[in-house]
Amino acid sequence: MKKKILCLILLIPLAASAGSAGVLKVTTERSLDEVYGKIYDALETEQFWVVFEADMGERMARFAESWGEDYNRSGLGTVKSMVFCNIWWTNRIANADPDLLAMCPLHLSLYEKDGETHVVMPALSHMAEGSEGRERAAQLETELAGIIDRALASD
Repeated sequence: MKKKILCLILLIPLAASAGSAGVLKVTTERSLDEVYGKIYDALETEQFWVVFEADMGERMARFAESWGEDYNRSGLGTVKSMVFCNIWWTNRIANADPDLLAMCPLHLSLYEKDGETHVVMPALSHMAEGSEGRERAAQLETELAGIIDRALASD
């Protein structure tokens, strides 16, 4: 019971700033470049190895001319994503419900808008709704939320 309460307490800061349903969101006034490096390092320190990085904003910009007025209607600045994995957590998720391997590898995206950096990632507990592995997914979500919060709190 204590673990469940701790999970809920740790999620309050992210849930309070949740955007769309099923998306966890954290916003900061720090630059995306600074935040990206901090999150990257924090994930790797906790053995969530970043296996792929994508500069989505740069890739979208390549199509600006062909997309015309449909390009970047949201007025975003830099947009980057990272894909990461922790094999220990992959095993725990698979043991709880092999279908939840659809979450693996994990990912998050960062974007700049109006002088703020937004960090967004899927709400794993939302994705696992109705699964026997929901509690395990919620634990992983809580761990990731803590890693992101600590990374953003560091100088």
